[in-house]
Amino acid sequence: MHDLAQNIMDHLIPFFDLFILALNIFSILVLIWGVIVAGVDFFKSEISNRSRITIARQNNFIKSFLGSYILLSLEILIAADIIESIIKPTFQDIAMLAILVVIRTVISYFLNKEIEDALREKENEKNVQEK
Repeated sequence: MHDLAQNIMDHLIPFFDLFILALNIFSILVLIWGVIVAGVDFFKSEISNRSRITIARQNNFIKSFLGSYILLSLEILIAADIIESIIKPTFQDIAMLAILVVIRTVISYFLNKEIEDALREKENEKNVQEK
């Protein structure tokens, strides 16, 4: 029974290797897309006729927006690493996965704080304008 399972895994490993490669490429594309969209927003903000304070606030929002793409890209990379750790469990793969999870957790925590702050600031700005 063990030989049958091993034989099936041996045949599936090339598929999983391609799937991991596809996830890695997709992660890069998500990151590039986020940079492009954030860059376009940045240039639109810079050429607008708004005050520097408003532009600085907008830049903070753009930074949070880009951070969400970075976080999504990291999540996709972690998924690829989890699959790789399952099909080829080496100590190095498991250690790399643990490091990535820690990095992702720290980035997620601070990104969520920044997004909450940006939303709170935008809400405060809206309340001030209404008064």
